[in-house]
Amino acid sequence: MSETTKLNNQDLLQEVSTLELARALAERLAIPHSDWHRLKANRQAQAGQQLASALVFLIKKQPQEALMRINQAAGWLDRSISAPPCPSHGSKRE
Repeated sequence: MSETTKLNNQDLLQEVSTLELARALAERLAIPHSDWHRLKANRQAQAGQQLASALVFLIKKQPQEALMRINQAAGWLDRSISAPPCPSHGSKRE
């Protein structure tokens, strides 16, 4: 990366608020509805989505909301939680 590019990136980052950066990251890591089936069991994708969301709540000074998402991310990573079944498929009959 050239010095000019580095300076331009630094200038850009200084013009964007921390909250905007966190929201952009959360948006980037969010699992789109169209990819839910493909990524529902992807623990890294699920945890990343939760941690990015937690960062947004932390910056907005909502620590309880952040902590809930941090715990969700930990659950994905330690395998203590799994994706719920898709609601669009209906419940299975016994």
